[in-house]
Amino acid sequence: MRIKDISEENRPRERMEKQGVSVLSDSELLAVILQKGTRQENVIDMSNRLISKYGVSKLSSCSLKELQKINGIGKAKASQILALFEFNKRHNLAKQNGKPIKSAKDVFEYCHPKLNGADKEHFMILHLDTRNRIIKDEIVSVGTLNSSLIHPREVFKSAIKESANSVILVHNHPSGEPDPSNEDEDITEKIFDAGELLNIQVLDHVIIGDNKYYSFKEKR
Repeated sequence: MRIKDISEENRPRERMEKQGVSVLSDSELLAVILQKGTRQENVIDMSNRLISKYGVSKLSSCSLKELQKINGIGKAKASQILALFEFNKRHNLAKQNGKPIKSAKDVFEYCHPKLNGADKEHFMILHLDTRNRIIKDEIVSVGTLNSSLIHPREVFKSAIKESANSVILVHNHPSGEPDPSNEDEDITEKIFDAGELLNIQVLDHVIIGDNKYYSFKEKR
């Protein structure tokens, strides 16, 4: 079925104009972004297929090459999808700029867009000023799929350089489950102890999972 064969009131763009963007489903929003389908499939059916089969989360973590391997997605459409999710990430980060970090949830909302979809563990340090605002974030270690090796000196070398009042440790679990491993427990204890010696407060260690997180501070 062609888009022209669908009644106007059921076309995503026309519905958006009359009722607002919030009424559209995920697949309808994607259809508006992609604009056109293929000869074999209209853009609405294509978008329904993509969302049903892959889901928003998997699509958002695909590379340009991975997207182009999907039936019906060429370089242009892959670029549109990639740009859509990257813009959303930057929008979420922009909302956090200048806001003080008050909880592990704030840490998750800031870091999840940066670490989402990574296939290796990334160990990130958030450097905070006296008002708990982020001065800088820095990835100091990239580990393997299931471990991230980090030494306390790498954490505090960066913190001293940035004149940070305090720091928050963050790393992701590619598995999507944020529960800490024994290694996570050990390195957290070492870095907290080192922070006390250097008089740089370690406020928390937050593990980022798939839309959920684990906070050492909240669990203590």
